[in-house]
Amino acid sequence: MRFEWPLLLLLLAVIPLAGVAYLIAERRRARYAVRFTNLDVLATVLPATRPWRLYVPPALFLLALASLIVALARPQVSLAVARDQASIVLAVDTSGSMYATDVKPTRLGAAQAAVDQFVRKLPGRYQVGLIAFSTEPQVAVPLTHDHQLIEQSVNYFYPGAGTAIGDAIARSVDLLRPVVAPVADQQARTKGPLAAILLLSDGAQTRGELQPLDGARRAKSLGIPIYTVALGTPNGTVTFDRGPFARTIPVPPDPVTLRQIAAATGGEFFAARSSTRLTDVYRSLASRFGSRHEWREATFGFLGSGAVLLLLATGLSARWLNRIP
Repeated sequence: MRFEWPLLLLLLAVIPLAGVAYLIAERRRARYAVRFTNLDVLATVLPATRPWRLYVPPALFLLALASLIVALARPQVSLAVARDQASIVLAVDTSGSMYATDVKPTRLGAAQAAVDQFVRKLPGRYQVGLIAFSTEPQVAVPLTHDHQLIEQSVNYFYPGAGTAIGDAIARSVDLLRPVVAPVADQQARTKGPLAAILLLSDGAQTRGELQPLDGARRAKSLGIPIYTVALGTPNGTVTFDRGPFARTIPVPPDPVTLRQIAAATGGEFFAARSSTRLTDVYRSLASRFGSRHEWREATFGFLGSGAVLLLLATGLSARWLNRIP
């Protein structure tokens, strides 16, 4: 929650002062009543009532006053509302290290399943593109509303020899450029349709012309956030079986670079060391992309609650104490 005029909240300091003033007044009323020796007069000064009833109406009145003060400060709450449109590019590493089995069944198999779940959860009105990258990026599917085509295409990935993260980002930006180019104002871009890149990789860059952070700067210049996922465990290995020349190579992920990419573009970094974690990440992002948060004014809610409390305090005070609080 935020407030348009937060300084008015300083008026809330009046609430405890008013409570203390009421308690002092009640004590004085009781001391004044004890001075009377005439029982008939004393009965009129101290009407028969349960002690706790003396405090309920004033407490409700103070709560009403607090609610009205908060309303004066113009409170706003953040609400999730469905996005009308979005364009998302999925960039998936298909280098040879993606065949490591530290993530079951393989890193690539887990990525394919996660992409499938991600696309199924997205609203059908969203455009999705798919890029596979190893030595160089390849556009498997350009931006499309046909999510079934994405699900089919992701099953036909084949391994490459290297990892060109920077070039993959640049190619993803090129796909999204027609969507974001007309929006020049940063504030309008924030409120407009979402354009984002979801990049998954399991290793450091080994190929390509563009460095990862250079690609990130291109995305940032257009206001495109990049959400990065580092897939795999530090002890992951892959074995290349070529007869007598078979060898096992360690293939740890590179979370440092991927974290820097996300931070530079206003996205978010995730580490996934299991297929379950990877699926959870993609599902969570699909839900997040499906809505956006908007600030809505809550003034009338506080005004209404303040009015109800004020009426309740007045009614109880008149009924129990024969006076208005």
